[in-house]
This record gives sequence, structure tokens and C-alpha cells, in this order.
Amino acid sequence: MTRMIVLILFCSTLFAEHNYSNALKNEDSPYLKQHVHNPVNWYPWGEEAFAKAKKENKLIFLSIGYSTCHWCHVMEEESFESEAVAKLLNDNYISIKVDREAYPQLDKKYQLWYRAVHGKRGGWPLSVFLSPDREPFHFATYIPAEEGYGSKGMFTMLPSFASLYKNDKKTFQAIVQKYRKAQKEKISKKALKSKLTEESVKLYMKEVKKQYDPVNGGFSKRPKFPEASKLSLLLDIYALYDNKEALHMAEYTLKKMAEGGIYDQIGGGFFRYTVDEAWQIPHFEKMLYTNAELIPLYVRLYEITKKPLYKKVVIETIAQMENNFMQEGLYLSASDADSAGEEGGYFIFNYEEIKVDLLGKGMKSKEIESALAYLGIEEDGNIDGELSNPHITSQRVPPELEKVKTYLKDLSVKREFPFLDKKIITSWNTMMIKALFSASRIDEQYRELATKRLDTLLQLMRRDGVLYHQTLLGKEAKQKALLEDYAFLIDALIAGYESSYEKNYLKLIKTLTKEAKEHFYREQRWVLSNDGIEAYADFDDKYYTAALSLMLEDMVRVASLTEALELNGLVKKTLASQGAVLEKSPQNASKLLHTFLRLKKGDVIIKSTRDKLLSVKDKIAGMQYPFILSKTEKSDQYLACKVNRCFAYDKNITKLIHTIEKVVK
Repeated sequence: MTRMIVLILFCSTLFAEHNYSNALKNEDSPYLKQHVHNPVNWYPWGEEAFAKAKKENKLIFLSIGYSTCHWCHVMEEESFESEAVAKLLNDNYISIKVDREAYPQLDKKYQLWYRAVHGKRGGWPLSVFLSPDREPFHFATYIPAEEGYGSKGMFTMLPSFASLYKNDKKTFQAIVQKYRKAQKEKISKKALKSKLTEESVKLYMKEVKKQYDPVNGGFSKRPKFPEASKLSLLLDIYALYDNKEALHMAEYTLKKMAEGGIYDQIGGGFFRYTVDEAWQIPHFEKMLYTNAELIPLYVRLYEITKKPLYKKVVIETIAQMENNFMQEGLYLSASDADSAGEEGGYFIFNYEEIKVDLLGKGMKSKEIESALAYLGIEEDGNIDGELSNPHITSQRVPPELEKVKTYLKDLSVKREFPFLDKKIITSWNTMMIKALFSASRIDEQYRELATKRLDTLLQLMRRDGVLYHQTLLGKEAKQKALLEDYAFLIDALIAGYESSYEKNYLKLIKTLTKEAKEHFYREQRWVLSNDGIEAYADFDDKYYTAALSLMLEDMVRVASLTEALELNGLVKKTLASQGAVLEKSPQNASKLLHTFLRLKKGDVIIKSTRDKLLSVKDKIAGMQYPFILSKTEKSDQYLACKVNRCFAYDKNITKLIHTIEKVVK
């Protein structure tokens, strides 16, 4: 009888959970699909929701997140699955759900506004309260249902805002005006005139050294992100100025990451960030962009140091992306932190269970203990009760390590792999394709793989002369490309051209550069999209490379490869007043400084026939000067050129490289 009652309750709960349906049911986004059966009457971003808000004179609750975001799941469970919270939202608000990976320009717009109001970064979920005219009056990130975490909670906040709007329009409008003023002041501060100079490098190094963690590497306390753009610039500064301190900060950080818990020691690949200073306790989601931007750094580090660890990271990370993130020749966007309802469940291990099992397989106790100690898998656990997240604890590799790692990998495979967001995002795919071209300097096999992946992506996302931003496998792309898609695709195509000297790549590079300028450069400012969302591009590359910084660098390189010198003029105009960005926040504008240095120092273009260039590509790739390009030209010699003149030639590439090195010094 008791069993029957439990079964009835379970079935009725299951039915209740799916008895709701909202306007997200026709959306493709995996994130939006997760919220289809919430009791909240969600709408996608669009005119239907805006018109309804105005017609019914209701406030707008805008929730921005993504499918693999842990705190987005928490807020859904606490608030959006709650009938009580849903009633408050449905009675007084028009609720809009946005997938930040589908609309990064919209997310950027409101994240910048959040920062202007609160003086600090936001995050996800981003919760924005708007008037019926879409004027913000309150920003938050995760909001608990009940009061806590320094927040009033949804049960208090929702009726309070609704009452204020209905009963005290004067105070409400004053708040709206305050938020509008904060945004305007932020924009006006950005417009301050200040030139970039080579002195900016000294300022940058000074600020980065202040943030650097000499014990663990990295540039913050917690949470700790990889910050690929910063690490890349430090390697550039080393290459340009022989700055050993810059090299040390970059290498030590990348080494500690490779040995830490932020790196999946069993399966390969990096998690998005850690919540501690020592890179030990990750937030277990994996993002395609994180891994794609780190691979070229480890390639460079291996070329500089020849240390096997860095090559190992490259090979394992690519294998992880191919094994778990690749479908039908394209890369999926992200994997969740949770597995079977447990955060990190796929990746963490119990010491006793492993030891007992391995003893049963005939391994000796000391061999097991040695391998587990090396991997930091402890009896008392290091992350969650008795569970451990592997990390490297010693430089001495135990003899049975690979056997134990194989066992742990087989153990993981039997578990449920975390949810995968199956969006195909043009910008993130091209980051990974660029990474494969970079990795081909270590292993030639990655060149062919990169070419295949690039061709597959172009077939799907470039149709009838139109580039698209994202889609799902099996669906036709509809959302037109953003600035970031153009920037990263051109970057990958340049890497592809430098790798193969395929003429069609260069032709497409020129076409895309022209389109990018037409779509995203307006009234001497760059925008992130061409879809009516007023989101201006900036140089912030805390999480991944800023699209504008990369687009400007693309233009410098395109000018060098095609002699379209007017592009350099546009880059100079954009950079002319950006010194203030570095003065205010140098550590988060690394690619901006890199692009300035490229323009200031100048590209060196090595020219010769295709066959000649292919025969010496390893020597060209091994040059220390970071601003080297190569281009085909009918010549029986190798030419060394600047953007507007050639300054040396030789039939011997080694001699020509020696000449170049003297000139650039």
C-alpha cells in the first residue's frame, strides 16, 4: 500500500513538472529548452515579449545564462521551478530567457551596464529588471528564492519592484534615470583621450606583476581563470624584449595549471576555472573556447622550452575535444559541471574503492599508493568528503602511473558523461581550428584535421555569401554572424593560409574583412552585431580574446598579406584614443596591447614560391619575433619584406632569417 502511494505521488509530481509549457517550446537553444516546462511563462528575446510588456504595462524580468552554468541550474531549481515564484513573475512581469552563447552581444551590453552600476563584474545567471520600455532599474546575478547570499531573495524582490512601479512612479523613474546616468558616465570615461605607446608595456607589466601569484601562478586569488590573452601577451613581451620575467610568469602559470586540478589529469582538457587559489578545485564545466585558446599557448611554450609536459597537454587536450566535443566534424560548445546530479561526478574518485579494486586486479599495495599519491587522490579526499580531484603532486613519475590512469579512465567511461550543449558556434569552432593549425607545428597530422574541420564549418555556416553565428546539428543556421565570428574565422583562415598557402583562403579573408567593416563599423565605432541590438565592442578579454582587438589585428595582417594599406589607417584611427583603456584596466586588455605592438613594430612577410615556403615552414615557425607572416610570390629566392617594401633576399632561408633577426632587434 505504501509503495502504491509513493508511486502515485511520484507519477503526479512527474506529471506536474511537465504540465507546464511556455513560449520557449519552439526555440532550438538547449538552454532555452531546459526551461520549457518551468511554471514561469518564459518568452524568448523578441518583439512578442516587448509588445506584451507594453500592452499589459508589466515590468520585464530578463534572465541571461547558458546550459552548462551551475548557478543557472541552482536558480532554476530554487525559483523557476517554484509555482510560488512563478506566480509572482507571471502576475507582474514579462519573463524573458536569453542564451548568452546565442546572444553574446546582448549579454555584453548588460554585463557592461552591471559593471557601470556596481563597479565590479557580473556573471551568470545575469538577472536584469527592466521597465516596459526596456529601461534597466536593477541588476543582479544569482538571486536566491529566500533572502540570503547578501540578496533579498525573489519572494521579497519581485513584489517590492512591482509595487514600486505601480504605486510610486516618481521614485521608479528616478531609479531608471540613475541607471541611465551610470551607463552614460561609463561610456564617457571610455572616450578619454590617451595614446598607446611602448611605455604602455611597462605599465602593463607593472600592473600584471601586482596581480601575479608567485606561489600558484595566475593573476588573481579566487575564482581563478586561465586568462589566455594575458599569457599570450606575456610570451610576446618575452619574444620582443627578451623579458625573462614575462616568460617566467607565463610559464609558471601554465605549468601549475597543467599539473593542477583545473586540468583533467585523466581525460585531458581544461575546466573553465577554479574556486581556489591553487588551481585545485575546479568548477567542472568545460568550455570549447577555454581549451581552444590554451592549446596554442602550450604549443608556443613547448617550442621555447622543449619540455614534454607542454606537448603532452596539447595532445591530450585535442584528443579530449575530438572524443567528447566533436560531432559530424564540428565542435560542440560546452559540457556541464554536473554528472548524474553530482557536481564533478564524472571526474572525481574515492581512494578506498580504487585501491580495493586494483588490489583485486593483482597490483601491489605500494604501487597503487605511489600512483594515487602522485595523482593527489587521498584517503580523506581533497574536494568533497572522501572524494578527490586528481592533480600532480610530484615531479617523480611512479612506474605504474599509466596503468592506474588507464584504470581511472575506464572507470570514468562507465559513468554518465556530463550534459553537452550541442550548439555549433562559429567563433568557438574557429578558435579550435586555429588551435589545430598551431598544433601542426608539433605534429603534422593536425594540419589535415584543421583543414577538414574548417571546410566542414564553412559548408554549414557560410551559405550564399552570408556568414552565420550559431546553430544546432541537423538545423539550418538562421542567426547572422557577429563581430566575433568574423574576427575568429579570419584568424583561423590566416593560420590556414600560413599552413598551406591555399589561394581560396586568402580570397575569403579579403571578402570577410570587407564585410566586417561594412557590418560592424559605424560612425567611427565598432558594434558587436548587425541586428539592432546596440552593443558596442570593447577590449575586455578576461574570459576570452576580445573580438574587437582580434579584428584589428586581423586587419593589420590582411594589410600585410594583401597590401590593402587603408586597413592600417582604420586600425590606427580605432587605437588612437585607447590608451585610457590600458591606464584604467591594463590587465584585461592584453590583446589590445598586442595589436598595438604588432602595428608599431610591423609585420615581417617572408615571400617565395609555395613549394619553397612549405619546405621551410618549420624554420619560419621557429622564429622568435612574434609578427612573422609568409606569402607566396614568384621568386627563386626568399624575400623579407615590410608592409610597403622588401629589405632583404637570399636563396638560403637560414641566412635570410639571420638578417631578419638583426633588423627586428
